[in-house]
Amino acid sequence: MATLLYRLGRGSFRHRGIVLTVWIALLAGFGLGAAFLSGPSTSSVTIPGTEAQRALDSLATEFPGAAGGSGSIVIAAPDGGTVTSTEGQAAIAAIAAEASLLPDVAAVLDPAQTGQVSPDESIAVVRVQFTKPVDELAASTKEAFNAIGAAVQDEGFTVAHGGDIASGEPAIGGAEGIGVLIAALVLVLTFGSLVAAGMTLLTALIGLGVGVAGLYSLSGIVSFSSITPILALMLGLAVGIDYSLFIVSRHRHNLLEGMRPDEAAGRAVATAGSAVVFAGATVIIALAGLTVVGIGFLAKMGLAAAATVLVAVLVALTLSPALLGFAGRRVLPRKLRDPEAARAALGDEESPKLLGRRWAEFVTHHRAVVLIVGVLGLGALSIPVLSMQTSLPDAGHAPAESTARIAYDLTTRGFGEGSNGPLVVVVDATSPDTLAADAATVTQLLTDTPGVVVVTPPTISPSGTTALLQVVPATGPSDPATADLVHAIRDRVAGSSSATVSVTGFTAVGVDVSQKLADALPIYLLLVIGLSFVLLMVMFRSILVPLKATLGFLLTVGATFGIAVAVFQWGWLSETVGLSLPGPLLSFMPILIIGILFGLAMDYEVFLVSRMREDFVHGASAREATVSGFSHGARVVTAAAAIMISIFAAFVFSEDSTIKSMGFGLATGVAIDAFIVRMTLVPAAMSLLGDRAWWLPGWLGRLLPDVDIEGKNLRADDDAAPAGEPVAKAV
Repeated sequence: MATLLYRLGRGSFRHRGIVLTVWIALLAGFGLGAAFLSGPSTSSVTIPGTEAQRALDSLATEFPGAAGGSGSIVIAAPDGGTVTSTEGQAAIAAIAAEASLLPDVAAVLDPAQTGQVSPDESIAVVRVQFTKPVDELAASTKEAFNAIGAAVQDEGFTVAHGGDIASGEPAIGGAEGIGVLIAALVLVLTFGSLVAAGMTLLTALIGLGVGVAGLYSLSGIVSFSSITPILALMLGLAVGIDYSLFIVSRHRHNLLEGMRPDEAAGRAVATAGSAVVFAGATVIIALAGLTVVGIGFLAKMGLAAAATVLVAVLVALTLSPALLGFAGRRVLPRKLRDPEAARAALGDEESPKLLGRRWAEFVTHHRAVVLIVGVLGLGALSIPVLSMQTSLPDAGHAPAESTARIAYDLTTRGFGEGSNGPLVVVVDATSPDTLAADAATVTQLLTDTPGVVVVTPPTISPSGTTALLQVVPATGPSDPATADLVHAIRDRVAGSSSATVSVTGFTAVGVDVSQKLADALPIYLLLVIGLSFVLLMVMFRSILVPLKATLGFLLTVGATFGIAVAVFQWGWLSETVGLSLPGPLLSFMPILIIGILFGLAMDYEVFLVSRMREDFVHGASAREATVSGFSHGARVVTAAAAIMISIFAAFVFSEDSTIKSMGFGLATGVAIDAFIVRMTLVPAAMSLLGDRAWWLPGWLGRLLPDVDIEGKNLRADDDAAPAGEPVAKAV
């Protein structure tokens, strides 16, 4: 592989104009596609094969008028007033009239029809049902819905909009730009050159633009969830900068050793580029592996992010050396362009006073203590995982000033928190003759179930074979007691009549999503860790190094989720991340974070250990290879981790709870994995293992391909340099 990548890097350097033109053309082409071919995102969650989904499918068939999106408009009277007064009735009538004028409205149900007037008559709810799903409604319809009641508010009433249609799509704000600025600052401090820093950032941004624009171009054909582009943006930017950083850093080192610029670029892509390929492959495997879960929106999210990472790898391998060709020796600080200064800088890299080398010496000298303290410390941080709860996000965790959150709080005040997430029970009878008896039996069982506050009278479908009942629980949608109630109802009504009884609704869907994810997680971990283990075994030609990498990742995951539970679920220091109300973690957050973090964790494993492997192959002892490999890579890995953490942490300031929790989890996970696991526990473990770290049975070594990530075969390649031109010594 090193030979192939060497040719690719050197060719890109020499034909830099063509390479740059191709990438700019791709960026322009996908940009036009994003502008003219993109389609709307989707907020729907489908979970084939679950009870909640079967019930939803039955409702779509039997109650087509109720299959569209819905919204609620909550009206609260001024202090001392009521919604049943003359002014209150006029306000409700005005809001209902406005709602009825919206396009695609199937029905507007005022409180007199639904009985949704609070006992103290201070709050009422107008329900609006649409003929189309929320994703198919025009943006202008959603805007008009959220504007209903402006005149009523001027009269002193509080009007808040909730339901599916009131939920806006997460947007990219200015806070995310702070992450890019921090990344730029880290690059400048790392390289000491504005040219090198700017070139690295430009490479990543071009790759990011191609990846995200390509995703939007496909959105007209394939529907994506609203957070898919943001996840792709988050990952594409982070890995794009990191991958380019490693190649540029190695190129600069090669220049300091006296290599010609084209040779330095070829060698950089051959060695650091090999690490980029394998690191990118582990991320892609982890993300693409989300398809085994069987939840459509999650699979699309993983594939979209994987495609963005793939583009980042291709850009790093081709556009980075091309831009290095344009930059020449200006990628070095001015003071290092002199050969004498370059030799002095190389000497400094081997200096015992170098911070990275001193840290590696300390860790390897006290390896047993470091391993024990590190493992116990991360284990302690993992303890909160034992109480982790998950659910789908609801308006109760939206920003306090958002209209959806105000509507949620008003509904809670007037009708109880359970009214924000009523359960829907669908009774499918064998014939119209038995439906009445079946519905009555189910209604009685529901009424007698502890935790149920209200059971509405059954609504009969036009076919006369299906009844729909609404069940209002005593607790809110994300409360674990409500999830327990779903299970209790299902157990209670199972086999109670000749009809098929199903429970659906927001909370039931969340329960089924969590269960499906829990069932898929072992398969997912086996697939992802298994494939990545083989990949790392091929790369490092070792059994113990991949095993150590996997065990370290498990420590990272445990500590990451332990901290996430403490902050998001228990509310510890929740104000620091702008969390308005603690609650369960998102249902799909664990498996998504595990997939992404596994790939990113292997990034640093690959970048650090590949240099150790390189020095070992070139004759250094196992301990010296650990120290020298770490000291060479520590500064760059530190910079790469700081960049990735800053980019992910910027998303913590998003108002969307999904994006906030994802950003927090990824930033925390990268910090733990990079600085505690990879830069502390890994050198300690490698030192403890010694030569055994690189042990591989002979029979297995003969079966595995030799990918030569160290570049040891470059000198044997007849095409490595033109005739008569010496090839610089491999590093």
